[in-house]
Amino acid sequence: MAPPSLLDRRLVLVTGKGGVGKSSVAAALALLAARSGRRVLVCEVNAQERVAPLLGAPPAGPAIREAAPGLFTVNVTPDEAMREYGLQVLKFRTIYEAVFENRVVRYFLRVVPSLAELVMLGKILNEVRSQESGRPRWDLVVVDAPSTGHAVQLLRTPAALLDTVPPGPLRRDAQWMQEMLVDPAVTALALVTLPEEMPVNEAIDLDQQVRDLLGIPRGALLVNAVPEPRFDAGEQELLRAQQDDPPPLGPAAQAAVLQAQRAEQAARQVARARAAIDLPVTVLPLLASPAWDRSAVEALSEALGAGGAPWAR
Repeated sequence: MAPPSLLDRRLVLVTGKGGVGKSSVAAALALLAARSGRRVLVCEVNAQERVAPLLGAPPAGPAIREAAPGLFTVNVTPDEAMREYGLQVLKFRTIYEAVFENRVVRYFLRVVPSLAELVMLGKILNEVRSQESGRPRWDLVVVDAPSTGHAVQLLRTPAALLDTVPPGPLRRDAQWMQEMLVDPAVTALALVTLPEEMPVNEAIDLDQQVRDLLGIPRGALLVNAVPEPRFDAGEQELLRAQQDDPPPLGPAAQAAVLQAQRAEQAARQVARARAAIDLPVTVLPLLASPAWDRSAVEALSEALGAGGAPWAR
């Protein structure tokens, strides 16, 4: 049986090198899913929020808010996630406040290794399995995960705790989280890169870590901001011959030659990424937009859904 497509999973983790546009891609994926009738939650992780503002909505903060029809956002922070976890474990607010709000206890909680990562990840995964009226609350949870190294640290937390924590509530929580993360029917990881040498190198390295260390099912490679090849070899030769002409022809020819060079370099990096990472690849265009806002995210979402991409069917 073929694995479910990316947007048919319950949880999609979006990560990549900082600056590759993963927040924009996460927002575009969520918008694509919401427009197909899914109820979608986008989780940012202790971040300066980008997804809700990209969609033209105010930042959500730690409370889930609707940013677009069927699309909700939340910023998962350690303190709020710890509060929710404490209430879940202790059941009663008065007991929680007596224990978790104690200054000395809070100090020791902050220095427990990986506890902040565990409670933030637990908050996200609880949303994946939450129910309303007998059905899943969310059809899809998209995580705008931290950039590569921090993402590995976050997603490695349950497995690391299973190796170190004795039997008890914390170990039980780590167990179900790990089982959800490695379940190919539930979870997929989407790698985002740019068509440039350093981001592609980092994507290749991250892919190796996901396979060797995390064991999380990989869903797709998305190459963002790829310039379109506009000129064939003959046209490029003509443009090079006109670069020294007086304005406006000369400067226009120079700009066209530069664009052709960038497109060729990008194509080489896309080919290198395809050869090194055995995943379905979607190439996203370099978009010219006066402001990176809701209209730009919508254009990116349309590009994601174009061409019947197998992971987005």
